Amino acid sequence: MAFTVAVAGASGYAGGELLRLLAAHPEFEIRTVTGHSTAGQPLIASQPHLRSLAHLTLQPTEPAVLDGHDIVFFALPHGASGELTAQLRDVRLAIDCGADHRLTDPADWAAFYGGEHHEAWSYGVPELLVAGDTPAAPGKQREALVGATRIAAPGCNASTVALSLAPGIAAGVIEAEDLVSVLAVGPSGAGKAAKTHLLGAELMGSANPYAVGGTHRHIPEIRQALRGAGASTEPTISFTPVLVPMSRGILATSTARIATRADGSHPDAAEIRAAWEHAYADEPFVHLLPEGQVPRTADTLGANTCLIGLAVDEAAGRVVVIGALDNLAKGTAGAAIQSANIALGLPETTGLSTNGVAP
Repeated sequence: MAFTVAVAGASGYAGGELLRLLAAHPEFEIRTVTGHSTAGQPLIASQPHLRSLAHLTLQPTEPAVLDGHDIVFFALPHGASGELTAQLRDVRLAIDCGADHRLTDPADWAAFYGGEHHEAWSYGVPELLVAGDTPAAPGKQREALVGATRIAAPGCNASTVALSLAPGIAAGVIEAEDLVSVLAVGPSGAGKAAKTHLLGAELMGSANPYAVGGTHRHIPEIRQALRGAGASTEPTISFTPVLVPMSRGILATSTARIATRADGSHPDAAEIRAAWEHAYADEPFVHLLPEGQVPRTADTLGANTCLIGLAVDEAAGRVVVIGALDNLAKGTAGAAIQSANIALGLPETTGLSTNGVAP
C-alpha cells in the first residue's frame, strides 16, 4: 500500500518541485495539497506544468487538513512551519523544507532569523560526513535518518557548500578557518513571491550580489554542518551569494587553506583528492568529477545530483572545490524525498533520477 502524502505550500517553487518528483514516486500517493492565498484554486492554476495532478485542488494550510497523512512535506517560508508542525497529532513522517527546524543553537536562530526557535530535527543531507569515534572513521548523516519521524531538509546553498567542504574537514586536509565561498545562484531559491529585484528586467544581463558581509541566513547552517563533520576549530566562512540570470541552479566555488600538520608538513595533492574520493565513492547522488574537470549547473537541472570538481592551488596554498546542483531538486525537494526514503526503509534512490535535462 502506498504512503499517503500531503504537501503544504504546494503553489510555490519548492512545493511544485516536490510534487513533480513525488508524482513519479512508486510508493507515494499525493492526496492533499495546500496553499495560503491560493486555497480553493485548482493546483494546475499555480503549477501548470504538473498535468498529471490536474485533479487536485489547493486546500487551506491548516493542521486539520494535514493530519492523518503518512507523510507531510512543508514548503513554507521560515517562521511558518514551526507553529504548524507543533500541532500535528497523526502524521508518521513530517519533513520541513523551510528553515524552522534546521538550527540546533537558539542563539544562531536569534541572530539570523529572529522569532521563536523550534526544536532541531534530523538534518536531511544523507551524504554529509559526521565525525565518528575516531577521525579516520567518520559516519554519514543518513544513519541519523533511519527511522526518523521528523526531518529538516537543508538550505540549498548550505548543503552545496557543506557537501563541498566536509570531506576535507573530516580528513584534516583543509583548515576550518578562513573558508571562502562565492555562489552563483538562480532566483528560484528566493521563492515565488513578487519582488522587484527578482524581476526579469532586473536580472537579465546582470549579476547581483546579495546578503553580503556575513548576513546570509545559511551561514550558521554551514558552520553547524562543518562542526558536525569534525572541525577541530570553530569554522569561519566568508559567504557571498550572487544572483545570476538562470531560473534554477547553484554553482558554489569554495576555497580553503591546506592544513598544516604538527610537524609543519602539508598533505599533497593526491592525499587531498583522496579525501573527497573516499567520501563520495559509493554515493548515488554526489559525484566527484575526474581530475581536471569542473561541473556546470546545466548538467544537474532536474536531477537529484550534486557534482563536485576539485583542484589544488599550490601557489596560494588553498584547495578549490566547485559544487553544482539544482537548488530546487537536490538542494530542496530531492533531498527531502531522498531523506524520506531512508526514514521509511525504502531504497534511497526510489523516485529520484541522476539524469538532468539538456540543453
